Amino acid sequence: MMPANKPAKRRIIHIDMDAFFAAVEEQRKPELRGSPVVIGGRGDPTKRGVVSTANYEARKFGIHSAMPMMIAYKLCPQAVFLPVDYEAYVTASRQFKSTLLSITPIIEDIGIDEVYLDISELADTSENIIARIKAGIKEKTGLTCSAGVAANKLLAKIASDMQKPDGLTILNEEDIESRLWPLPARKLYGIGPKTESYLKNIGIETIGQLACLTLEKLLEYFGHSYGQYLYDSARGINESPLITHWEAKSVSRETTFQKDVKDWQVIARTLAALTKEVVNDLHDGGHRTKTITVKIRFSDFQTLTRAKTIDDYTDSEEYLRKAAFACLKRIDLNKRVRLIGVRASNLEKSIG
Repeated sequence: MMPANKPAKRRIIHIDMDAFFAAVEEQRKPELRGSPVVIGGRGDPTKRGVVSTANYEARKFGIHSAMPMMIAYKLCPQAVFLPVDYEAYVTASRQFKSTLLSITPIIEDIGIDEVYLDISELADTSENIIARIKAGIKEKTGLTCSAGVAANKLLAKIASDMQKPDGLTILNEEDIESRLWPLPARKLYGIGPKTESYLKNIGIETIGQLACLTLEKLLEYFGHSYGQYLYDSARGINESPLITHWEAKSVSRETTFQKDVKDWQVIARTLAALTKEVVNDLHDGGHRTKTITVKIRFSDFQTLTRAKTIDDYTDSEEYLRKAAFACLKRIDLNKRVRLIGVRASNLEKSIG
């Protein structure tokens, strides 16, 4: 029992489901186990599309998420390529997340296959809590997850990636120098390819080397906000709270044509269908909108957006379709179209 005036030491868990989409497919089709499996687009590696996920057998061939399906096929033509079945993955996601409520109500949902939990106030050991989580997920879905436990979200997420699949890593404050600092700098959340390239140009490749830079240098290189973030993160410092509830700021849908199109009827039908999907998403989320934005990407990758804000909040398909077509009229369709997108923003909760 802790003294009333002494707060519990912060313990954050990051749960990351292992190769989630592929694992769900293997659960439904056990004959896939042991074979390289790639999930993406419509499942046809000869057509446009990107890899959503690949199982661990496929990853051995260098296949990773966001890779074009055609490249994945060149790397591993013997792989099983499957289309994305998002509804099946959402169902499995809800199932695994439902098991976590028996552990703690302090949960931040950050994606279809990952969550944070705050177990600071629980008396049990981290190992026992993770064992209960893994057993519950396994019983409910038949799937495995990897878990990281640390004093903050930053370190917990890094830890969950250290022993995959079906792993558990606990990072303590005393592990910062021996276990965090040897890792590549890109392992820190918020360091993308451009920052990684810049850091390499100034001789920084590991988190430890980043931690050796003074705050003044980081502020000079990256500005006040990002420089301070990098200074703290390299030392394992992060006070971000768990966000247990959030409101959507926008709802969007888009599609990439298998072949670039010039036919206005095809473009119009696609725009109407996307608008209908956005309206359905608004209804599902209990939202109305005032602003519709249409995005057009041409075959040369030039991308244009046009927005229209209407007088009153609405979730009417008819009104929003008219607004979308008003946006489309302001775009000169003088080239073949590769992609169309529709976004509803400026949202409010529906009344009643």
